[in-house]
Amino acid sequence: MSNEKKSILVINGPNMNLLGIRQPEIYGNTDYVDLEDMITAEAERLGVTVSFFQSNHEGDLVDAIQQAYFDKVDGILINPGAYTHTSIALLDAVKSVGIPTVEVHISDPDAREEFRHVSYIRDACIGSIRGRGVQGYLAGLKLLAE
Repeated sequence: MSNEKKSILVINGPNMNLLGIRQPEIYGNTDYVDLEDMITAEAERLGVTVSFFQSNHEGDLVDAIQQAYFDKVDGILINPGAYTHTSIALLDAVKSVGIPTVEVHISDPDAREEFRHVSYIRDACIGSIRGRGVQGYLAGLKLLAE
């Protein structure tokens, strides 16, 4: 058995860089840097390493998922943002790499507009955490660490 720590890649999609600014009544007041700091602290507590990637561009997110395969990442925690509801490309990328992936959403898309009820990527994920605020990221990280 290896002593190497599990490595988790946290991917955030469009508009997540505006966390704390964008619709705080839905997404809260935690900004993106604070989110990364919170996740990093939890990763240390769980004994895993964590890295981050954020992009507003679908192809860049696909590239990050594919690169995770070559980097031998052990798990992906992804908030695809609006691409949740539109991107078959992200679904195909996660299926292609075979890395355990957890979908996370700060709000609960199922409690919002009808078009947000569809998640293409969910079919390729081992878990989906919705509506738990930024704390949902910690739950997803714990799921991947186990």
